[in-house]
Amino acid sequence: MSKKTPYASLLRDAFGTAIFDNTENAFSGVLQALEAFEQQHTEFYPYSSRYDAYLAGKAALTAQEARGLTVFNDPAKGNCAHCHPSALGADGTPPQFTDYGFAALGVPRNMDIPANADPAFYDLGLCGPLRTDLRGHPEYCGMFKTPTLRNVALRRSFFHNGVFHTLKEVLAFYAERDANAGKWYRRNVDGMVRKFDDLPARYHANVNIEPPFDRHAGDEPVLSAQEIDDIISFLQTLNDGYVKRQPKVSPSGRWPARREASGRF
Repeated sequence: MSKKTPYASLLRDAFGTAIFDNTENAFSGVLQALEAFEQQHTEFYPYSSRYDAYLAGKAALTAQEARGLTVFNDPAKGNCAHCHPSALGADGTPPQFTDYGFAALGVPRNMDIPANADPAFYDLGLCGPLRTDLRGHPEYCGMFKTPTLRNVALRRSFFHNGVFHTLKEVLAFYAERDANAGKWYRRNVDGMVRKFDDLPARYHANVNIEPPFDRHAGDEPVLSAQEIDDIISFLQTLNDGYVKRQPKVSPSGRWPARREASGRF
């Protein structure tokens, strides 16, 4: 750790001029400073999306966004709100869009990850290989923490292994994982689909089978193409930084040209 970094003087002000005399103390100071920085709500949890404005009665959703929210919440369709709650808390707390729980979704193996070239290697999430405290609990193998969906439309990789790169792929996988497994998973040399190919067979019972994962081979996808587009439209309202624009006035001063931002980011 360099004593000449731009923030070195700030650390000395906060922790004393001798902060860099001991490496352990210096790292401890940096961690405390980082912790304090991450508590700044304006940076880390501003709740400034258009959906937040909508919940506060200060913005409206388009027809497509409203349809997407309905499908998102519908327990028989997207069932997204089951793990990503979208409603205000009982005390008015903004929704976090995560229940902070863990789930095994059986996503396809990402062969772009070098470690996955070894057929004996598996990232088992809660039970290893990097995490060791739950290694003796096979019921947790394949489970990963439910992420928040705030700003999800700005991401470029999804799920623990980054196997998908668009929201449309993610939602299509949700809709078709069980109805059309051959579209998502690799096949053995005999042509048999290797469903849940990024998880050893002994842990397949851990994989979530609640809606939308309640279909069977050959069933119609739980979500239509239109419903997928509607959900994506809704998810775009979760991006932070929504600013309600002031109405523009025509040269005559008689009518507003537009009432508010479109919400597209």
